[in-house]
Amino acid sequence: MRNIGVQVVIAMFVGAIVGFLMGEDASIFAPLGTIFIHLIKMLVIPLVLVSIISGAASLGDSPSAGKIGIGTFGFFILTSGAAVSLALVMGNLFKPGLGIDFTAHSSGKLMTVTEEHGALPGVMDTFIGMIPTNVFESLTGGNILQILVFSIFFGIALTKVKGDGAKPILSVLNTIVDAFVWMINCVMIIAPIGVFGLMADSVGTFGFDALEVVFKLFAVFVVAILLFGFVFFPLLVQLFSRVSAKQFISAMKKPQVMALSTASSMATLPVNMETCEQELKVSKATASFVLPLGATINMSGNAIYYGLVAMFFAQMYGIDLSLTAYTAIVFTSTLGAIGQAGVPGPSFLVVAVLLAAGIPIDGLPLLFALDRIFDMIRTSLNITGDAACALIMDKYTQDKTA
Repeated sequence: MRNIGVQVVIAMFVGAIVGFLMGEDASIFAPLGTIFIHLIKMLVIPLVLVSIISGAASLGDSPSAGKIGIGTFGFFILTSGAAVSLALVMGNLFKPGLGIDFTAHSSGKLMTVTEEHGALPGVMDTFIGMIPTNVFESLTGGNILQILVFSIFFGIALTKVKGDGAKPILSVLNTIVDAFVWMINCVMIIAPIGVFGLMADSVGTFGFDALEVVFKLFAVFVVAILLFGFVFFPLLVQLFSRVSAKQFISAMKKPQVMALSTASSMATLPVNMETCEQELKVSKATASFVLPLGATINMSGNAIYYGLVAMFFAQMYGIDLSLTAYTAIVFTSTLGAIGQAGVPGPSFLVVAVLLAAGIPIDGLPLLFALDRIFDMIRTSLNITGDAACALIMDKYTQDKTA
């Protein structure tokens, strides 16, 4: 009972039960979750800034630094592509959209979804948008991608300073990281209370009634997440790192529960970093570089969701997808996730995925009403992929520097 992970699991289940029994009245507990999320967000942005500068500076001393960066990006892109491919296979196999009629479940409370929601910037616009014109504005606005670019650039620059001039700065950065870890540990004391509030509010607000309409989609989605999170990623860890699959699965319980309850990769980042460094023995430099990056751009759980939703609506509307449509789904799902913030909320990228494949978007509002439930589950897979990447990249770094 003194284990924070056990406390969080208990709080999650108690919150779900309270939300189910109280219904919308459970929203009175929402401020508990809001306070917890705000405390986490208060620490995440400066933690990302300092951690990545420190990590990039530490990796910058290594001759394999560039390869680690390329390897990390390559891992995220390939695993996201594999995730959406799995979703398409399972969608074709189980056909969750057959026989579904959304017209009987329309609601005036549901938001209206338009094509503008699916508008994505072009490739060049995306890269240009990653470069901050004012880093302080990026910090106050919480633009994680711009903060990442600046932090990596500045961290590498510190390694190019002649002599020992950069050592005092690196020492200060490491001290600040340690201070943030202490602050995060303090915040984590109230994590069970915050998780209780989040779960009670979510279950009370949305309940489980709406899930009846899309139960088959939800069931296939959960199976796909479990396959990827408890088979695919552990297998990669077993084959390409120094940690066994069993040890990886056991250690990831705590951050997975936190991701499940908060539906936020960013809110889970401090817990994931602590687990990787202390339990899985990932070096501080690698964890500080890979995990914040993954919390921003690694969305394998989202990729599974986008692929399955595309199959769901295509089957519901009786649309036979062509090879071009499948290619569009894979491409948009894989690359479109770059730039998404790792925070909870409706994922409008799925609109872009459907539009790219020529699938109607009329039925999306009901899924957006349930987005919190889907988001909780896919976020737990996202942070599992971050940790798997950190383990593999850490072995690669140590092998090259040994």
